[in-house]
Amino acid sequence: MDGTVQTMNLETLENLRLELRRGSLVLAVLAALRSEQYGYTLRKVLADQGLEIDEGTLYPLLRRLETQGLLASEWREHEKRNKRFYRLSAEGEPVLDQLLAEWRSIDASIHAVIANQNQNSHEKSANEEHENGSHPMLSAGR
Repeated sequence: MDGTVQTMNLETLENLRLELRRGSLVLAVLAALRSEQYGYTLRKVLADQGLEIDEGTLYPLLRRLETQGLLASEWREHEKRNKRFYRLSAEGEPVLDQLLAEWRSIDASIHAVIANQNQNSHEKSANEEHENGSHPMLSAGR
């Protein structure tokens, strides 16, 4: 394979992966903030669940979600330092519920598409084997 094509495919894959991840992070952050946390503990909770997020992504996301009214925050002293604690707002709770329902629906649809494609692929393969006389059950008697 040409190195340029391979690099382009890797770049495309990385861009698609980041796009998919972006929407997932919003959902994960909202869900994690059902219980109040400050930024560092939120990053740790997400990382412990396999969702690494750097500060340059997390804090702008938290500010945007708060501006949209989905999060509430307040500054408090914690361990002798002022920290900003975030939590899902009352307005954010029904939005999170709707997003989770949408996520589950999309997930179920994707699983159905994959299962259907796997089934079609298996049937096509079995039909080709049968047409070529190479089906295991047909070959056993030879």
